[in-house]
Formats: sequence, C-alpha cells, structure tokens
Amino acid sequence: MKITMQHAEGCVMDILRAGLVANLISSPGIGKSALAKQIAEKQKLKLIDVRLSQMDPADLNGFPFIINKDTPENTRAGYVPMNIFPIASDPVPEGYEGWLVLMDEFPSAPLNVQAAAYKIVLDKMVGMHHLHSKVAIITAGNLSTDKAIVNRLSTAMQSRVVTLEIIVCDKAWGIWADKHDVDHRVKSFIKFKPALLHKFDPNHSEHTFPCPRTWEFMSKIIKPIKEIGITRLPVLAGTVGEGTAREFHSYCMIFGDLPTLTDILRDPENVHFGDEPSIHYALSGLVGHHINPTNVNDLVKFVKRLGIDFQVVTLRAAIAKNSDIRKASGIKNWIVHNAEEYLG
Repeated sequence: MKITMQHAEGCVMDILRAGLVANLISSPGIGKSALAKQIAEKQKLKLIDVRLSQMDPADLNGFPFIINKDTPENTRAGYVPMNIFPIASDPVPEGYEGWLVLMDEFPSAPLNVQAAAYKIVLDKMVGMHHLHSKVAIITAGNLSTDKAIVNRLSTAMQSRVVTLEIIVCDKAWGIWADKHDVDHRVKSFIKFKPALLHKFDPNHSEHTFPCPRTWEFMSKIIKPIKEIGITRLPVLAGTVGEGTAREFHSYCMIFGDLPTLTDILRDPENVHFGDEPSIHYALSGLVGHHINPTNVNDLVKFVKRLGIDFQVVTLRAAIAKNSDIRKASGIKNWIVHNAEEYLG
C-alpha cells in the first residue's frame, strides 16, 4: 500500500516502537531523508546518516586486528567496529535519548555492501559487537521503476523489514510547506499547478526536475528576492528544470500586477483585483503568508471576497503558520459560518 509523507511519520514510529526496521522507498526527491531527520529531532535521537552507496564492506563489518599478538599460541583475529555505529558500551550522548541510524541509498549500494549491511539491519550487530539497545534503524532507497541505480533486495531482507512506499501528495506537501515557512510564491504556484510538485520522468533530458526537494531549494533561493526578473531564469531552470522554471517565472510576474499588502490593508473590502484563477491563487498565497495577530481581522475581510475554496486554502495556511490567529474575532466568526467547508 502506498502512503503520503503526511502519514509516513506515524507509520514509521509504529514500526520503530516495535523494535523493527522501517524501509522507506519512493521516487527521488520526495523527502525520505528529511523525514528521518524530522523523526530524530522529535524523538531526541542523534541522527547517523549512512550512505551505503559510498561504503565499503569493511566499513560495516569492522576492521580486522590481532588479539594477544605477544602470545602466538593464543593469537586470534577480531574486528574493530567503525565509530559511526553505537555499540552496547557507548554512552548515550548528552541531550539525546538514543540514536537513529539512517541507512540511505540501500538498494543503490553494491551487492557485497548490502550483504555486509544485513547483519546490522537484521541482527543489529557490527561484526561481533551488538548495537546499543537505544539504536533505531531506518533504511531508504529509490524505486527501480524510476531507473535509479537500484539492486533488488534479497528475500531475507524483504521479510525482515517493514517496507513503506511513499508517494507525493500536493495537499500533504502544502501542510508541510505552511509549517516550514516555504516562500508563498512557491506554495501558491503548487496550489495552482499541483502536477508540477513532482514531475519525474526517468528518461528526462534536463539536468534536474521539479520535486519536493527542488521546490524547497527554490524557496530558499527566491525568499530574499522581491521581484524575479528574467535574468534569474537560469537559476530557476537549474533548480526545477527549464520548462517548469518558465511556467513558475510567468506565474511570479503576476505578482507585479497584484494589489500590495499595503493596498489590501488600506481598503480590504474595495481594493481591486482581477477574476483570473491564477490571480486568486497568487493572492491566496500572498495574504495567507502575511496574516498575523495584528492584521488578521482586516485581512479576513479581504479573504471573504475570494471564492470559498480560496478562503479555505488561505485561512488553513495562515492558521498552520500562526495558530495564535485562531483567537481573533474575524477568524472565529469565519469558522462558525464556514465550518463545513473548513473542516471538510
């Protein structure tokens, strides 16, 4: 069964609480690594990010050494585990409750590296050393159907991990974006063109493609830029691909024709704006991003002039970004009159 990123966190926590290993698979760029980081932060676990495609079997089994080298009759060989893996004798780091080992790019690793990793994943041992009891493990990788470098997991591995296939959902991503201060132009564009949140063709010829990861990059790039001129198009194209970048740039040009936030606050019930859906999406993103406890009542007056679908999108985003505005009379009254649409 396929799940969205919004539901993946709870599913992963169910698996980890049972002492099992969660195996996350998806198309590239959806946010598997970010999910592991988020879980680690919430559970106060120190994240250990292991990229298996860059590892050698010795990194996972440990390095050989000679025991009792001064007494030949008792000489034995052993393995010293790499210090990236917490073993039973290691103290839990101060400020943490344990560790989360993310074994990323698992199916992309050479088969001999995967085989060396099985002991860690299946037996929770590094060589002859047991991992610390406070270690949780997540494995992750891409889908073979996306023509990423992927080797099929063995049946031994398949039956000893709990696999979750994660898919993109624009609504779930929108909730995440509201909570992570993604630039309002990116958020409103994705609401306008949800198909462009993740447009991955394994045979694409461009250098990159639009996906949750690259849209987050886009947000970081444009956030300090008020007007995105044509000279910035190469940067946009290098982030999400040329075709998508041109569409996004054209959309951003709409913002130059919109009433400013100052115009809206000056006369929220009469300020002029057009009827094009793209304009309403843009205004929804602009207003939802800037609502705060001091201007909320005036901006709600403006929001009520949009279609009910845009009202819901705008105020949901605003409340997700700043829950304090729920206390405002304008928000309370709007929810009372639109409870069915808002809750639905």
